[in-house]
Amino acid sequence: MSLRKSASTMKKNRPVVCVFCGSSHGAKPQYAAAARALGRLIAERGFSLLFGGGGLGLMGETARAVRDGGAPVTGIMPQFLRRIEQPPEWEKELVVTPDLQLRKTRMLELSDAFVVLPGGAGTMDEFFEVVTSASLGVLPKPIVAVDTDGYFAPLDKLMKHIVAEGFARPEIFSFYKLVETPEAAMDAIAEQLGLLARD
Repeated sequence: MSLRKSASTMKKNRPVVCVFCGSSHGAKPQYAAAARALGRLIAERGFSLLFGGGGLGLMGETARAVRDGGAPVTGIMPQFLRRIEQPPEWEKELVVTPDLQLRKTRMLELSDAFVVLPGGAGTMDEFFEVVTSASLGVLPKPIVAVDTDGYFAPLDKLMKHIVAEGFARPEIFSFYKLVETPEAAMDAIAEQLGLLARD
């Protein structure tokens, strides 16, 4: 699918939520449960999903829940990852890019808001990419991390350490929110986008 076509498919009066998360399920069942809950809420509240394109792990759980809820789903995956991360069964809605950098560029361009679920180094890279872009004034979009079972507590501690050591201003905390549940994440996004959250 072309990027232009995917953008028009996603928009159709539905704000686009980009979800960054792991391509594995992690060590706790709570992570997958949160991914499924987030996907369900994205659909219920009238959003569409943009994600990393993998059918495995938390990515797959989120995408299937959105599709089960009847909302549009589009994945963006670099060509080389198709050999590593199995694309979902609805491959016709998968956009393939030549590399990781173009994938991230397109995700930032096409999304209206970002939700970060537990994940590994790639997820952390995406978190810092959007927060840095927001703090530099080039990405004025909501960013929310879901602290499922305290997963992001070390990240929160690191961010406070970075500020305390003078490598970022305290204002950096205004560019993202750390919440405990998928419901709180979607509420925060709806509020920041000026939308009414729908149950």
